[in-house]
Amino acid sequence: MRIRTLEIGVGLFLLAGILALLLLSLRVSGLNAGGADSYKLYAYFDNIAGLTVRSKVTMAGVTIGKVSAIDLDRETYTGRVTLEIQEDVDILPADSTASILTAGLLGEKYVGISVGGDEETLADGDTIRDTQSSLVLEDLIGKFLLNSVNRE
Repeated sequence: MRIRTLEIGVGLFLLAGILALLLLSLRVSGLNAGGADSYKLYAYFDNIAGLTVRSKVTMAGVTIGKVSAIDLDRETYTGRVTLEIQEDVDILPADSTASILTAGLLGEKYVGISVGGDEETLADGDTIRDTQSSLVLEDLIGKFLLNSVNRE
């Protein structure tokens, strides 16, 4: 009887460990087991270098969504980024700004939203008009080197 109780205890401990690993892997991968309600916004950038699908969308340092798709707009030849914003964040003014930012010096890219002052708010399917593209470190270094060579 005592051996049976020990086997059941070990089995429950193993099952709890497997569930904890599953939960941890879902958290780290960015997948969401419970489908939270969201709405889509679009933003067009001249350069989206380093931004990937499932990158964070933040406002005031708080994650409010994720990047769900990145594609090329064939009419304007700019990058179109589809943002999935949490449904409870339905207060974004229509004149808000989307910027591609970097977490740390060489960290991952994410989209930062700066709120505007307009009373009209963005709804599902709207476009954020004011955007700031990604800063490419190689371009910045190239401009610095080229400028220092031209001075000599």
